Amino acid sequence: MLYHRRLKCLLAIELKIGEFQPEFVGKMQFYLTALDRQVREAGENPSIGILLCKEKNRTVVEYALHDASKPIGVSTYRMVKRHPKELEGQLPSPDEIAKLLEGAR
Repeated sequence: MLYHRRLKCLLAIELKIGEFQPEFVGKMQFYLTALDRQVREAGENPSIGILLCKEKNRTVVEYALHDASKPIGVSTYRMVKRHPKELEGQLPSPDEIAKLLEGAR
């Protein structure tokens, strides 16, 4: 879960390792309802869901989202062996991430 300052809403992001399945929408709607009822504060906008899938069929996504009552977006991602050159020096190293995570416990 993240918070989007400009939109003033919570974001639920789910990363899927395979192809988009219509049932993902129902599960995301469940998460968004829980966030809105349990976490959202007065003055904040309704939560938004983002499903990131390895693959998707546009028609299947459109049909699955047609009657969805919550704002949900579906997109794909791709794996790369190296990060883009323009991000060099801007991302923490794996060791730095491990140290940050150790401090969070």
